[in-house]
Amino acid sequence: MAKVKVYNQAGESKEEMELKDAIFSVPVKPAVVYQVFQALLANIREPWAHTKNKGEVRGGGKKPWKQKGTGRARHGSIRSPLWVGGGITFGPRNTRVYKQKVNKKVSALALRMCLSDKLQDNKLIVVEEWPGDGKAKTMATLRQALPGAGRRTLFLFEKTNKNWNQASQNLAKVVRQKAMDANVADLLNNQFVVVSKKAVEVLEKRLAK
Repeated sequence: MAKVKVYNQAGESKEEMELKDAIFSVPVKPAVVYQVFQALLANIREPWAHTKNKGEVRGGGKKPWKQKGTGRARHGSIRSPLWVGGGITFGPRNTRVYKQKVNKKVSALALRMCLSDKLQDNKLIVVEEWPGDGKAKTMATLRQALPGAGRRTLFLFEKTNKNWNQASQNLAKVVRQKAMDANVADLLNNQFVVVSKKAVEVLEKRLAK
């Protein structure tokens, strides 16, 4: 089984923890991770851009000029896409749906790959437990004592805890997430992952399905 160092509150490593190979020693396939990552981005995308077609532009109720005898091209409405200020042909619409479906098994596999990659690069850091005093100074001191201080870091908590959230909410370059809700985007957008021993158990239980 794969092993990882476990750090105490002082940032010292005095023991190792065994990790399940089925979750933390998975061969990484970039194409799978990319597919899931792109789907996550697409699913949060909002179709803000919107253009009006010929039927939605104001004005143009009257024919610009008579059909024949003017020497000019015939036109029926100034709302035509041929006119400045007219409707837009094939423009972006806010009714477009960008969402993509990804198989749950594929999403879980991509998450295992990301965790395996973090472990292989020594960027998966396990702590015995999170400080419970609710003080930002305590949490900041812990992060400073661990490897990768000053880099973008993801804190994975095993559960919702008011003290943990309060202590870490204003830390620079730190993102918080529950282990049960972590996804590929969370892992890719942060260089280091700090997780407690209990949160590791949550990940193993979640991804063992």
